[in-house]
Amino acid sequence: MAQPTGSDLHVNRPLTNISVAYMQGAEDFIADAVFPSIPVEFKSNEYYKYNRGDWFRTAAQKRAPRTESAGTGWSVTKDSYMCDVQAVHVDIADQDRANTDRPVLDMDRDGTLLVTRDMLLRRELDWVSNYFGKSIWTGATDQKGAATAASNQFIQWDRSSSTPIEDFAAWATTMQEKTGLRPNTLIIGQRVFDGLKNCDEFIERIKYTQRGVLTLDLIASLLDVPKVLVPAVVQNSADELEAEDISFIYGKDALLCYAAPSPGLMTPSAGYIFEWTGFMGSVRGSRMKKFRMEHLEADRIEAEMAYDMKQVGSDLGIFMYDCVQ
Repeated sequence: MAQPTGSDLHVNRPLTNISVAYMQGAEDFIADAVFPSIPVEFKSNEYYKYNRGDWFRTAAQKRAPRTESAGTGWSVTKDSYMCDVQAVHVDIADQDRANTDRPVLDMDRDGTLLVTRDMLLRRELDWVSNYFGKSIWTGATDQKGAATAASNQFIQWDRSSSTPIEDFAAWATTMQEKTGLRPNTLIIGQRVFDGLKNCDEFIERIKYTQRGVLTLDLIASLLDVPKVLVPAVVQNSADELEAEDISFIYGKDALLCYAAPSPGLMTPSAGYIFEWTGFMGSVRGSRMKKFRMEHLEADRIEAEMAYDMKQVGSDLGIFMYDCVQ
């Protein structure tokens, strides 16, 4: 009877190091750069959520002699997370390795980078599905870009009559009035960024102090949003052997939100990401393995990630779509 060997049970540290280094240098991906990550020991568990309204009212009253002070209190509810394990592998056949031009080609390295990018794309798509879309946030009704402004609409930012500075100021103040927190993070697709760089209102603001070139930092300053991210992740949605169909996964949309600088008890945030660090041998809920598939005469390189992306503050996000033409 076949039994697992040592390589079956071993997390490959050299390959893991290659994978982690690649992940840290993948600037186009932002799934790990917005909401705080919470390391968790168990795959699933419960956590508490405080009722925000209890902390924004006063029950204090004048106190007469020999009377009790006015009473107050707060309530909590429970929610739960489930860190599903996502996995992908590539098999490196003995014959292919023996026929490889070395050291120019390194199949173990290339296989590690391939499955790592695959997992990064899976994680990014999960982030988009959970956070970057319509009917997810209640900070304000989803805002639509159009040729002319109407209810829950704004003029698209690549049109000459657009006013993105006023748009963002209004949305930020609306969120602050409802939650006590002003948004601190903006995520915009690459095409939205391209449109904003040529926005007439921006150019007018900087024409006497700059050389007419709008950088990301300058746009963040003009919009009064401390952190602006421009993910440029692309996906080939075609099946293998079909003609490529590659496009941006963030499209022409944007998300304005409040993201806690770090996780903590009673720390509000639009979202949190739970990472199952108790997953054996994992680094931030991810691990890389290499083991023998003797019946295939090949070595298998396998990547796994265990996480759950939770929206924990629906009123701390505002979604905008069709932001440019």
